[in-house]
Amino acid sequence: MTLRLSHNAPHYRLESKQEFMMAADSDPESEVFEITDFTTASEWERFVSRVEEVLNDWKLIGSSAGKSSPEKGEYTSGIWEEKSKDINFADFKFSITHHYLKQESDEGDGKEEPEEDAFPLAMQDLLCMNNDFPPRAHCLVRWYGMREFLVISPGANCEAIISESKCNLLLSSISISLANSGCQVPMFVQIQQKWRRMYAGECQGPGVRTDFEMVHLRKVPSQYNHLSGLLDIFKSKIGCSLTPLPPINIAIRFTYVLQDWQQYSWPQQPPDFDALLGGEVGGVEFGKLPFGACEDPISELHLATTWPHLTEGIVVDNDVYSDLDPLQAPHWSVRVRKAENPQCLLGDFLTEFFKLCCRKESTEEILGRGLAEEEGKENSDISAALSKLTEPAAVPIPKLSVSNMVHSARKRIRRHRRIDESPLSNEMLNSILLYLFPDAAVEKSSENSDSKTAQTNTNGKNEQDKDTDYNLFSHLKSAPSDSLSYRLALCVCLVNFYHGGVRAVAHLWQEFVLEMRYRWENNYLIYGLASGPPDLRCCLLHQKLQMLNCCIERKRARDEARKTTDGGKERERKVSGGCQNGRFGPESVPPATTASDSAREVGKSWESWSDSEDEFFECLSDQEEMEFPPTAGEKGGAKDVSKAKPEGRLHPHGNMTLINSGEPLYIPVTQEPAPMTEDLLEEQSEVLAKLGTSAEGAHLRARMQSACLLSDMESFKAANPGCVLEDFVRWYSPRDYVEEEVVDDKGNTVVKGELSARMKIPGNMWVEAWETARATPARRQRRLFDDTKEAEKVLHYLAVQKPADLTSHLLPCILHAAILKLKEEESVEDIPSVKKAIQQATSHASKVLHHPSPDYKKLEDVLNQLIAVETVIARARSLKAKFGIGKGEKGEDAEELEKFVSSLLEEPEVAVTGAGRGPAGSIIHRLFVSAQRLADFTSDEAALLAPLDDDLGRVGGAEDRKPMGGGINVPDFPPPAGREILLRTCVPRPAPYSKALPQRLFCVLMRDEFRLAGAFSSDTSFF
Repeated sequence: MTLRLSHNAPHYRLESKQEFMMAADSDPESEVFEITDFTTASEWERFVSRVEEVLNDWKLIGSSAGKSSPEKGEYTSGIWEEKSKDINFADFKFSITHHYLKQESDEGDGKEEPEEDAFPLAMQDLLCMNNDFPPRAHCLVRWYGMREFLVISPGANCEAIISESKCNLLLSSISISLANSGCQVPMFVQIQQKWRRMYAGECQGPGVRTDFEMVHLRKVPSQYNHLSGLLDIFKSKIGCSLTPLPPINIAIRFTYVLQDWQQYSWPQQPPDFDALLGGEVGGVEFGKLPFGACEDPISELHLATTWPHLTEGIVVDNDVYSDLDPLQAPHWSVRVRKAENPQCLLGDFLTEFFKLCCRKESTEEILGRGLAEEEGKENSDISAALSKLTEPAAVPIPKLSVSNMVHSARKRIRRHRRIDESPLSNEMLNSILLYLFPDAAVEKSSENSDSKTAQTNTNGKNEQDKDTDYNLFSHLKSAPSDSLSYRLALCVCLVNFYHGGVRAVAHLWQEFVLEMRYRWENNYLIYGLASGPPDLRCCLLHQKLQMLNCCIERKRARDEARKTTDGGKERERKVSGGCQNGRFGPESVPPATTASDSAREVGKSWESWSDSEDEFFECLSDQEEMEFPPTAGEKGGAKDVSKAKPEGRLHPHGNMTLINSGEPLYIPVTQEPAPMTEDLLEEQSEVLAKLGTSAEGAHLRARMQSACLLSDMESFKAANPGCVLEDFVRWYSPRDYVEEEVVDDKGNTVVKGELSARMKIPGNMWVEAWETARATPARRQRRLFDDTKEAEKVLHYLAVQKPADLTSHLLPCILHAAILKLKEEESVEDIPSVKKAIQQATSHASKVLHHPSPDYKKLEDVLNQLIAVETVIARARSLKAKFGIGKGEKGEDAEELEKFVSSLLEEPEVAVTGAGRGPAGSIIHRLFVSAQRLADFTSDEAALLAPLDDDLGRVGGAEDRKPMGGGINVPDFPPPAGREILLRTCVPRPAPYSKALPQRLFCVLMRDEFRLAGAFSSDTSFF
């Protein structure tokens, strides 16, 4: 036992307990502070123990034999799984990872051989030929053919294991761990730098052991640059002394790379310099998004020619001669190397448009600081137009109008903006505006505008019936594909990409807002918007434009009614017709009366009409009885209610009569509720929620919500003089009027009714509203919907939108357009995986866009999904062009080629039916021959030679499929980019009387790499 004493005392070797006590007595102040006990575990022993613990935790103890051999291709089609744990060797971190192929027959096959006679599973896999050269697998799977193994590698931030002593220490550790635990799964240690992919390992079984060794060089030694040299290495390594050496099984795979696609045309049409968008690659007209790759999305084609089962005497391959002709290989397989992130037009458009959402500049800042001051004043004139109208001024009101202010603002904007400052030329701007507003091309009379608008809306409904994609806007919260908002989004996207970026977008938006104000002031309906209230399924910008259109409709209806009334002042006033729902469509002049329940009546007396703030009369005429023409001075509020003249009647309500007078009960003409956009609804709900839950708050909330109820009560009183609340409830809310049969004094059964219990509650809002309601027809009531105020609010909202806000509003429309474009292009190619990807992207976009404030990161993910779909379609077209598909060929060969190209897109590697003699193989051969011929000449000579080989890309007959290239003395194929040679045998090792065990050597020969991965088994019982 060694003791280390304190107080800087020297180290002593104390031979006995007696001497130790004597030393302690001589120095009473001495203190023992450290004892080194050699019986405790060292760091190396702890590391070995930790590895054994992991093997136990993962249940990798015991025999792995008894499982069936993997099926052909299972390494590629099967599911590989892995799990990892971190372990330490002192302060050095390692990660141990278990890789294994998940097989259905993993549990309970029931065919277990005796442990002493069975090879470990890894040794059986060394000789299995079903999965040679898997296209997608871990490098150790490719080199050793194993379906299960463990790897110990340095941690993420740890240095590589380079020194030989450290490598041997780790190999000793795993050897002891495997022996102690009885684990038969091979274990590897990653050594050298990670990029070299160097591994050393071991596998142990009952009486057998396999050592995994590796050699890695930058250059191929000349003596080992062929099969015969590699066979010499293999034979010397296994050291078999048997005179008739057991046969060595050989599998060879040569890979040829094709990079030059001389027969493939440019992926995009050349630019049309005469077009409006001329000079641009893939330039398109307004209303269409571009599509396709600007570069070849397929960069390389890798042809793998394989000889799967050879023996040493069958084939000759040395430094002088080789039998390995790729055309004679029995098996061909092809994989394509895809270009990483190829430039695609639709993806570029979407990316650039999405970038605008992150810009923070306002329109004034973008269009120029010198212009900002003037435009700021002008915009303030526009936005504060209503407030200026209400300010006291000596100027007469007609001169101080919104129209005058906006027109002066527009003049100053155009005067101060010089032509060279405009991002968009006048020609371009006019073309865009004509695309957005086709009705501007004809004379802007109300009739033409009306007919155009009506036609657009009708066509939209027809498209909705025909096109299954029409309702996609409701899923994406965008806008219908025939709407103004949708077209505006396309224009903004094209202008942003082709014509000046954010400055051009700001310019276009400013002109768009001015056009909206012009249409409001001049009563022109906005083209491309469905009539009716705002559609809450659409984006907010589309709702705002619909709201503005509603305002224009109401204003037009009021103006038409005023003209009709003014024209009839000199003649006797007769009854005039009604209109549908108070919404005048193209036929704004009401010539006749309709009997619809939703019809509204147009008034006959408009002397008191005014645009002042105090009185806003509805632009609707009453459908009154001819015998009761109202007088000019009548106010509708006579003292004797029973003798008051009825006004605003629509039609009788069945056979129902008034309770008190017995007169027929008439349904009145009522005002429509105000249309609202989603932001107004949200604002209203917030205001109502802030009132709280107190009695006072509830009462105030009810009063705020009863404006429409009060209007309907006043209309009902005007149409039914002498009515009571019970009459109104019977029409308005029949369930609140309870009727029951009773027997009167005379014994007759009569029906009596009364208000429901909730109507009799003291302080009921209906009772209060009825008491305050006056008998006023709808045409003389204050408007529930103030179209002037709402229109100015919409126009101000549009004017203050920054380009970033605009693009955020229009982004759903652009995604909508992109999805429709992808569907259109996919329908031509018919790729099942692309259909599924489009559905997934649409579903993802729907979830993101329906959120009140979409996450930009998630939106970016949606864009990337769409860009990926475009890339797949572009790759499919590239491959079809290369293999001559789509040129009108028919028959079995064409179908086989289409299936082959489709598989290339879906699978990592595709077998070529018929190898070099099949239809696909002959085309691949031609492509290589053409590339070889052109590579042998200068660029000028190649350009002259290329037209001679135009027929190489087509599917020819049998006579066209003969080997080519011999006439010019140029080989058909270039030197192989990679050669893989797999040698396998089963021999006794290390002694002739040992068990015959599997031996394997995998050789990789490339221009800059030479790798030998060997697995050599030995008998540990009889050696």
